[in-house]
Amino acid sequence: MSCGSPHATPCAEVLERIYEYLDGELDAERVHVIRVHLDECAPCLSEYGLEDAIKALVKRACGCDEAPSDLRHKVLLRLESVRLELRTEG
Repeated sequence: MSCGSPHATPCAEVLERIYEYLDGELDAERVHVIRVHLDECAPCLSEYGLEDAIKALVKRACGCDEAPSDLRHKVLLRLESVRLELRTEG
């Protein structure tokens, strides 16, 4: 998979390691490389259902703890922002 934009790290390489990234199994350097790529490549987030994976990871990690309302609001705003970016680019 490629979004067609040039990246320092290819989309396929990032997506191969995405679950290791989500589970905190990568070293700091690799985490940085993936984070930089995801910050600039919205199609990677969409193509592989990363949003759903993140929701599942947060649910698994947080159990029944409820997020503070201001954090919840910020997260929801960011998710909507990414959705709008994807619609605009798609």
